[in-house]
Amino acid sequence: MEQVSYHEPVMARESVELLVRMPGIYVDCTLGGGGHAEAFLNALHHGEFMHSSFFIGIDQDTDALAHAARRLERFGGSYRLVQGNFGDVDAIVREIRSTVAPDLPVAGVFADLGVSSFQIDTPDRGFSYLRPGPLDMRMDPGGDVTAASLVRSLDERELGDVFYRFGEERQSRRIAAAVKRAVASGAAMDTTIELASVVRSVVRGHEHQVKSLSRIFQALRIAVNEEMAVLEQFLEDAPALLAPCGRLGVMSYHSLEDRMVKQKFRSLSEDDWGPRGVGLREPLKAAGYRLVSSKPVVAAQAEVEVNPRARSAKLRVLENKESGGCHG
Repeated sequence: MEQVSYHEPVMARESVELLVRMPGIYVDCTLGGGGHAEAFLNALHHGEFMHSSFFIGIDQDTDALAHAARRLERFGGSYRLVQGNFGDVDAIVREIRSTVAPDLPVAGVFADLGVSSFQIDTPDRGFSYLRPGPLDMRMDPGGDVTAASLVRSLDERELGDVFYRFGEERQSRRIAAAVKRAVASGAAMDTTIELASVVRSVVRGHEHQVKSLSRIFQALRIAVNEEMAVLEQFLEDAPALLAPCGRLGVMSYHSLEDRMVKQKFRSLSEDDWGPRGVGLREPLKAAGYRLVSSKPVVAAQAEVEVNPRARSAKLRVLENKESGGCHG
């Protein structure tokens, strides 16, 4: 296998500054290569919460867990890494907390929704149209559904829906029709090269081809890993884990994810005034959460220049304000 590495974590400093504000349990729900986890553990170990905090790292990719374990081993027994899907964060955290740190509050939960460069740059994983490899795209290598099996099993309309819904591809119908024609003609459609060739046969012009290829591969990856459903479940469960003044940070890289995070955070941070708010001087229910900033945090230009993937990142942070009196 080609030797590749994990990317530098995006907005690691900002993530730590916004989330690490009290002692307790901190959770990185998308561990990846451990870059953000390292930043969190550094802050906890060298700060005032060193003896009153515990860290949990979650990832469904066994390669990521192995890499992160090596990166974080110097932090001793102050953390636990577990294979799992971040959509199951509630069950994972509650189980570990009950056995390791039952008296500690959940102070911070973090999720970086970006695909790691390790996964993209590893040809055997099949995430990139730039590299020849099997049309796989599973975040969890043990998963049952691959991009190839999805392409072959969905009918033309269903495949077009995937391309349009998850990739926002304007030529989704034409590309889906071409893919299914190729399959009907005997194409195995089980490699990144085969799929990319079909997309290029439909879309004209190099610049348009690159954009469509990115959208089509993104759409299949999201569908294979059920990313939007997982994110929806995560956004439903993660806020409830937070102790008073605890914070949830989510970093997204494309509009589908960011829109879902924005809408959920907004709904949790707005008072409920009842139907249309007619005739009510006080809300029926005051919001239990607040937005830490009205707009998402974005990377500084200096970081973008050295880490281009930071350009599209948006970090939104939600705070549990039930008890009031939170600082900053």
